[in-house]
Amino acid sequence: MHIDPDTGEVEIDDRCFGCVLCREACPYDAIRMKTILGEPVRENVPVINPRICRGCGACVSACRTGAIHLTSSGKTGVHSEIDEDKCVRCGYCARACPTEAIKYGEILPRSVVGGKAVVVNQRDCIGCMTCTRVCPSRGAIKVGKINRLPYIDPSYCARCEECMDVCPSAAIKYSSRKRAYENFSKLNNMEIAGEILERESEKLVRNLGRIDSVLRSVKRRFSRDEPEFSVDVTDEIREGIEELVDSDLEILELNHIVDFTKPKRSIRVLEERCIGCGLCVTECPVGVIEPVTPAPVEIKDGCVFCGRCRGVCPVDAVEITEEGFRASDGRIYLERRILRGPRSGSVEVDHVICQRCGVCVNHCPVDAMAMDGEVEVDDDTCILCGECQDICPVTAVKLNLEDDNLE
Repeated sequence: MHIDPDTGEVEIDDRCFGCVLCREACPYDAIRMKTILGEPVRENVPVINPRICRGCGACVSACRTGAIHLTSSGKTGVHSEIDEDKCVRCGYCARACPTEAIKYGEILPRSVVGGKAVVVNQRDCIGCMTCTRVCPSRGAIKVGKINRLPYIDPSYCARCEECMDVCPSAAIKYSSRKRAYENFSKLNNMEIAGEILERESEKLVRNLGRIDSVLRSVKRRFSRDEPEFSVDVTDEIREGIEELVDSDLEILELNHIVDFTKPKRSIRVLEERCIGCGLCVTECPVGVIEPVTPAPVEIKDGCVFCGRCRGVCPVDAVEITEEGFRASDGRIYLERRILRGPRSGSVEVDHVICQRCGVCVNHCPVDAMAMDGEVEVDDDTCILCGECQDICPVTAVKLNLEDDNLE
């Protein structure tokens, strides 16, 4: 970015890489960003080996654009031939060939490890399914059973741009291949989980009950009377769950199990310390603390254990404890800790998985979540209680706690 000496105006040269810092800093909104798509990245036309081809016509039947026909010459027998002008590089002929006479993608390494990929922005998608009807590569565009919207498998997509050209809402765009695979993995895993729930719901509930019994058993064995403790129970949990599923579990898989276990929390007022100042009554965001006699204050049902009352109490008369499993450095610990003050951290919403059902918005005790096209979190209002994370049906909400006030 520089000032043209002749005109005195600010100009942006070709070295700009689109960080938009100048646009954010401009007080007059005089800088706009215009996205211009480059030339499409197209794969090479599939290569047919006439010596291996048997002329069965499987590829001819599979080609949806009529780009393949059978031919014969004096040097070779009947074999398939591809019209490069009609071919859209979908690669389906290579998958349909029974003799592997057609090679596609393998001669072009960048198609696997680099370049761009076509993705569906599900926030802009209107669900018309036009892309599914024009896609020449079967299996490239899938339709989610949960949100009823299409998503693209980068492994099958040929980047022919047929779907991009017909999308009425411009929801189909290029993205980095890494991000495309990450988004596809999230959506596909959610669909797999949905199929498992439909097909084996009774078995799944039974196994979840067994896993829960293992965790309860470990709690009973290692729980102590001390106000605070931490015990490594990785081996005990692994052995107990391995007996149920009869397989070797990685630590990462155990961490996922632990992440979905809700810790047991409790709160009480130490009456011998409480001076009845009423600061906790005023600070409580859900209004469950009330002054009573003869005890100075009473905490009723509905507490979300945010720690605000503990933070303002001048005499440390409020005690909040949390007991549960925590994964750290590849190990799993059973811990009981005391909350010394308000929690610190953030709430993260995965907009790729989020179905915008509004359940978290409706159940937020302090109205810190809103729906404006997608779920948004007001960090200033949020008390990090974790209710949104516990109630989300697709685990799209994650509570990232820094635990500065947990000891």
